[in-house]
Amino acid sequence: MTWPAVSVVMPILNEERHLAGAVRRVLAQDYPGEIQVVLAVGPSRDRTREVADALAADDDRVTVVDNPTGRTPSALNAAIAASTSSIVARVDGHAMMPDDYLRVAVETLEETGADNVGGIMAAEGETWWERAVAAAMTSKVGVGNARFHTGGEGGPADTVYLGVFRRSALDRVEGYDEAFLRAQDWEMNHRIRQSGGVVWFQPRMRVSYRPRRDVRALANQYFHYGRWRRVVARQHKGTMNLRYLAPPVAVLAILAGTVAGVLFWPALLVPASYVVAIVAASVPLGRGLGVRARLAIPVALATMHMSWGVGFLTSPPSLGADSRTVRGLTAHQ
Repeated sequence: MTWPAVSVVMPILNEERHLAGAVRRVLAQDYPGEIQVVLAVGPSRDRTREVADALAADDDRVTVVDNPTGRTPSALNAAIAASTSSIVARVDGHAMMPDDYLRVAVETLEETGADNVGGIMAAEGETWWERAVAAAMTSKVGVGNARFHTGGEGGPADTVYLGVFRRSALDRVEGYDEAFLRAQDWEMNHRIRQSGGVVWFQPRMRVSYRPRRDVRALANQYFHYGRWRRVVARQHKGTMNLRYLAPPVAVLAILAGTVAGVLFWPALLVPASYVVAIVAASVPLGRGLGVRARLAIPVALATMHMSWGVGFLTSPPSLGADSRTVRGLTAHQ
C-alpha cells in the first residue's frame, strides 16, 4: 500500500517534563510514510513553550502554534488547522505510544473504511495508589463495558481513546466543539457516527496512561467527567444508557438510605450493601498487587462512582450552553 502522510496533533499545557520524550517517540514511530507533528501550546506555568520551540528548531517536521485559551478542544482545532496531512492523529503530551501505533492505525483505517480508529487507554501506575486506580480503571465494575478501558474484540464503537482520523471526517463535522472542556472526544465521535461515519476500536493500539496521583485529583477528574457527560446527554438525545445512569442512581440510593437510616435502621443496608459489593469486587482486581494497593482499590472505585454520580446530578443547565450544537438548534427554531 501507499502510506499516506500523518499529522500528529498534540494539545500541550504544562508539559515541560514529558514533552521532548513524547515528541521523540512520535517521530521515531515505525511508520513508512511522512510524519508531521503540530504542537498547540497553551499558556503554561513552566518552560513548555521553550521546549516546544527548541523541538521545532531542531526538526522541521515539528510545528508550534498558539492556543491562548489553554483549552484542549481549542488546541486540537488550532493544531488540525495548521496540519497538512490526509490522516490526523491525536496524541497527548505525555502519551507513551507503542512503536507501531501509527502503522496499525493506518492499516486499520484502510482495512475497515472507518473514519476514526483508536485503542486502549492502558492505565498503569508506579505508586501503590496509582496501581490501585489502574486496577479500578481497567475493570468493568469501575468503568462499565467501555472497551477502550477494559479491552475486548476490535470493531465499531461509540468512542475510542485519542483517535486517528481521516481529515475528510474532521472537515465534515467541523472539528471539535470548543464548548466541551471535557468529553470532547465522545461528543465529536458521536457527530462522526451521526454523519454516517464509523468509529473503530482496535485493541492493538495500546497507549500507556498514568492515573491521577491522589484521591482528590481522581475525584476532581471523575466529577467533571460526570458533569460533562450530562451535557452530552442533554444535547444529543438518545445517547444515555444504563452504564451512565448507574453512578447517579447509586449516589441517590446511598444518600436516601443513609438519611432514612437515622429513623429506620434497616435503610442503612443500602449503603452497607454498596460497601460490601465494591470490597468483594476489589478482591479479584487486586491479584498480583501489594497489600496497600489491594486495600486502596475499594477507595478508588467508590471515589470514581460517587464523584461521577455527583457531577452528573449537579451539572448545571448552563454548562455547554455555548456549544455549536446548541447554537445550531437555536438558529433553526
